[in-house]
This record gives sequence, C-alpha cells and structure tokens, in this order.
Amino acid sequence: MLNRVILIGRLTKDPELRYTPSGVAVTQFTIAVDRPFTSQGGEREADFIPVVTWRQLAETCANYLRKGRLTAVEGRIQVRNYENNEGKRVYVTEVIADNVRFLESNREGGAGGGGQREEAAPFGGGGGGNTGRSSNLPRGNQNDPFSDDGKPIDISDDDLPF
Repeated sequence: MLNRVILIGRLTKDPELRYTPSGVAVTQFTIAVDRPFTSQGGEREADFIPVVTWRQLAETCANYLRKGRLTAVEGRIQVRNYENNEGKRVYVTEVIADNVRFLESNREGGAGGGGQREEAAPFGGGGGGNTGRSSNLPRGNQNDPFSDDGKPIDISDDDLPF
C-alpha cells in the first residue's frame, strides 16, 4: 500500500509553532494549491490543504516560511477524528510532511535572503541530497562566473559534453 503526496502551493498565513507537553516541536500551516482548471466563470480555484510538521523540520518551517511563500511539501495524508464540545464527531484530513522545500528566497531580503534557494531537509536525517544550505558559496554574485554582466559567455566545443 502507498500513501504519498507531493504538493506545491503558497502559504495562506505564517506557520504556527507549538510544543507538545513532552517538548516535541510541531508546526501547522495551510497551503493554497491551484486546481488545474478554471471555474465556469473563468476563475482559478484553489484547495486549501492543512500541513503538519514535527521536530526539527517544524522548527525550520517556523523560522523560514512566511505567508505567500511558494513551498513544496512531501508527506502522507492522515485522517483523524475527535468528539467536539457538542458531542459531534469531527474528521480532520491533513498532510503530515516529512520533507518541505522552500521554492523562493525570502521576499524581505533580510539575513539569509541573498537570493539563494533554501530547503529544509527531512527530519529523519540526511537523505543524501543537497539541503541548499551550502555555506561555502559566496554571498551575492561577487565571484559567480555565471552572473549576467551583459557580456556573452565564450564556450569552446571542447567544453561541451556532447
């Protein structure tokens, strides 16, 4: 059996970070995901999907995600239920994320927003991939050989891999 979901959307508000009584971090946020079609009136519609992250990933999301930011979420769908104060059964469907990728740099341009892509690694430990937090890259474009300075790039045929 398989329960995997991948979503790309924008946060509807800043994430809410809380801690369980045992001290485990948990963050909740909602992402708006566009539907692949328009309504009869020609308007785009979206689904608003609740997302939950735990532990280190929760703290990372709380620190870096903000309302409106484009984000990719990978995880599983979970359905839980509880009885509310009126005695009615309430069902909640949410995505439990184990990987969140920040697809845009910080819009404020503050610390850490040097135009580099930031990604949050899965809480389960190194997935062997690049987490996007490479600190050995220079800030800005001072030493970037591919920065657009208005001049054409000279590439010989010997440099091409094909």
